[in-house]
Amino acid sequence: METINTIQKKKNNKLVEAMFGVGAHYAYSRSRRHPSMKKFIYGAKNNIEIINLEKTEQSLLKALSFVESLAKEGKKILFVGSKNEAQGVIKEAAMQLNAPYVVIRWIGGSLTNFDEIKKRIKRLQELTEQKEKGELDKYTKKEKLMIDREIERLEKNFGGITSLLEMLPKALFVIDPQKESIAVAEAKSIGIPIIALASSDCNLDLVDFPIPANDSSLASIKFFTAQIVAAYKKGQDQTPTQVPEEEKDGLDVSKKTTNPLL
Repeated sequence: METINTIQKKKNNKLVEAMFGVGAHYAYSRSRRHPSMKKFIYGAKNNIEIINLEKTEQSLLKALSFVESLAKEGKKILFVGSKNEAQGVIKEAAMQLNAPYVVIRWIGGSLTNFDEIKKRIKRLQELTEQKEKGELDKYTKKEKLMIDREIERLEKNFGGITSLLEMLPKALFVIDPQKESIAVAEAKSIGIPIIALASSDCNLDLVDFPIPANDSSLASIKFFTAQIVAAYKKGQDQTPTQVPEEEKDGLDVSKKTTNPLL
C-alpha cells in the first residue's frame, strides 16, 4: 500500500503535486470530520487527517469547468471569504474579474431579501456621488461627519456587492462553507449554485461543487482561488461560437478543464 506522502507526490501529476506543495492535503482531527467528507480522507498523520488530493483534483476540475461555463455566458460569481486568511485573497481575485465580493461578514438577507439590500446599495451610491460633487458642503460640520460615518458603514457592508444592483449572482465561490453557513443557506434556498473550498469539518452535501482541501492555509486559499480566477478568464476569452456543439445545451462537467499545471 502506498504511503500518504507517495500518493500525494506522484511526479506524473503536476496538479496534485502543486496542491501538495501548498499544504492542501492537511485537514483537521478525525473528531472534527463531517460524515460527508469521509470518502475524501486518505488517512491520518499525527492525529491530523490527510485529504486524498487525487480525489480533490477530480472535484476541482469539475468546479473549473462550471466556472468556465459561467464566464462564457457572462454570468457573475459572488466571491465570499470573511476569515482572516481569505479576506485579502478573495477581494483581490474578485477585483481582477470585476466581480462582487464579501470579505467582512455576510449580511443576513443579502440574497434572500435582495430588494432591501438594493436600497442600501443605492443609498451608498447616492451619498458617494453627492460627496464627490461637493453637494454635502451645504451641511454643518457635524452633519457631514455623520454622513461620512454612514458612507463608511455602508461601504464596509455593501461596497463589494454594488455590481449586483441589477441582478443576483449566478454562483457563489466560498472559502470555508462552515464559516459562511448563512451565505450557503441563502444561496441554497433560492437555487444559486455554490463552489466551495472546504476542509474536513464542512458539510459537502450543501455544496454543488465542493473542492475538498485545506481552507485555513493562506497558501492553499491563494492556490485554489487563482485556479478559479484562471478558469473564469479562460471562459471570458471564448466567444459563444467557440463552444463545442455538445456543450451548447448544457455543461458536461465530466470533461477536464485545460489547466496550466497539467
